[in-house]
Amino acid sequence: MSQQHSAAPASDTVAVRGDWWRDAVIYQVYPRSFADGDGDGMGDLEGVRTRLPYLRDLGVDAVWLSPFYASPQADAGYDVADYRAVDPMFGTLLDADALIRDAHALGLRIIVDLVPNHSSDQHEWFKRALAEGPGSPSRDRYHFRPGKGAAGELPPNDWESIFGGPAWTRVTEPDGTPGDWYLHLFAPEQPDFNWEHPAVGDEFRSILRFWLDMGVDGFRIDVAHGMVKAAGLPDLGSHDHLTLLANDVTPFFDQDGVHEIYRQWRRILDEYPGERIFVAEAWTPTVERTANYVRPDELHQAFNFQYLATAWDAASLREVIDRTLDAMRPVGAPATWVLSNHDVTRHATRFANEPGLGTQIRLAGDRELGLRRARAATLLMLALPGSAYVYQGEELGLPDVVDLPDEVRQDPAYFRGAGQDGFRDGCRVPIPWTRTGPSYGFGPAGTWLPQPPTWADLSVESQTGVPDSTLELYRTALAVRRSEPDLGAGDAVEWLPAPEGVLAFRRGDFICAANTGDTPVTVPSYGRLLLSSAEPPSTPGAETTLPPNTTTWWTTA
Repeated sequence: MSQQHSAAPASDTVAVRGDWWRDAVIYQVYPRSFADGDGDGMGDLEGVRTRLPYLRDLGVDAVWLSPFYASPQADAGYDVADYRAVDPMFGTLLDADALIRDAHALGLRIIVDLVPNHSSDQHEWFKRALAEGPGSPSRDRYHFRPGKGAAGELPPNDWESIFGGPAWTRVTEPDGTPGDWYLHLFAPEQPDFNWEHPAVGDEFRSILRFWLDMGVDGFRIDVAHGMVKAAGLPDLGSHDHLTLLANDVTPFFDQDGVHEIYRQWRRILDEYPGERIFVAEAWTPTVERTANYVRPDELHQAFNFQYLATAWDAASLREVIDRTLDAMRPVGAPATWVLSNHDVTRHATRFANEPGLGTQIRLAGDRELGLRRARAATLLMLALPGSAYVYQGEELGLPDVVDLPDEVRQDPAYFRGAGQDGFRDGCRVPIPWTRTGPSYGFGPAGTWLPQPPTWADLSVESQTGVPDSTLELYRTALAVRRSEPDLGAGDAVEWLPAPEGVLAFRRGDFICAANTGDTPVTVPSYGRLLLSSAEPPSTPGAETTLPPNTTTWWTTA
């Protein structure tokens, strides 16, 4: 029998419910953009802590915090210099402890980001590797290689960074001469760990225990598909850079060796009480490959990026829903559903534009149409079996800010010669809490990215208590989801006959219908109306008219 740890267990303060994560609604907080507690214009842990009652009242089950570790912030905290310390811009370890305890007292669980694929170039290990020079044991903890060419002037292979440009940077050795190259699949400030070195695995098992002993309820694993590289680091060959994050097959992503790492981690997690979980950010070629990460002895959930990337189209949505449920069922894992996060254009803006532009849109599009579709997409997502993820501000209907001045942009991809053009800043603008103030209630000062003046009307204060507001739609939907016994966990839907452009399915006494088209359609009167994302359907008798770009919930109970 495994040892049971007792330091700050989640079960001391959060009501224990077996497999809570199977139907959980998990809210992503991007700390620098959520709430500013000390008035420096940057969000922090104290700001998050003061807003926890809002998240409880919204109706979510858990809060996932993007990285707040000590970091030079070359990539907004995903370049970690010390995995056991809080960056001063976010607070202290005491602030983290207070946040975890307060969340538990409110019935909320806390999931923290873990970044195991790479560290910061300011991590002590990497600084030591540079200082000790070629052939030193410290360099074996990363991927250092001699270059190609007569004088080693060419990168060791043809791999490209996700942020654009080569995935290799040449170092200057302690004696001042050009030397080895090191691998960084992301920014040069983010050298990749070599997971074949035993010290790397030992270190991360220790890091897991550190935060589990602090009382966290789980980990979201950044680049969960990227830690293990193909033997020999073979060339990529002819390749379209834009496919590197588009579920393509590469020698540095989704290698089978990652699964042994997660089996070891799962054994550690299972030593702790309180139903703690792992969530994988795993971009894979297919949803079937994603299912490999959530086998019973590995991780609990994996983000469903195939769903996130699907257009607002009934046939496409039905296909990805079926494939997801079919892939997860054999491994006994719940499906997950997500529409927005800190790395993609918010879905209120994606759906405001024509389909086919991908998840990296920097066009405003038709704002009214985008919001209408986003609200409908949310009700569809929350009706599906499994767990759902909500990105901060989507409950306010926030769009991406697509017209940020160049001088304020901070996404490292923007400063690269090629790549993603820094599109991620648009979804990271601090969210508005009040109608007035220098930062619409974000904090007592300004904000690290400017907020549009139109956000006053989208603030929490402006929408609270307004029946048709997007915020009240989310609050009502989450309350209904908790109260309806047929919503949440499960692994199947019963599809119902529906007109072209409409998705309709039953789950016990619950029925959901989504009209993805731009014209009204006639559907059966399914039962008692629970909730609609727009104007409620008309009910003339045996049939009802479902408005365009609208999702509606009914019950036959």
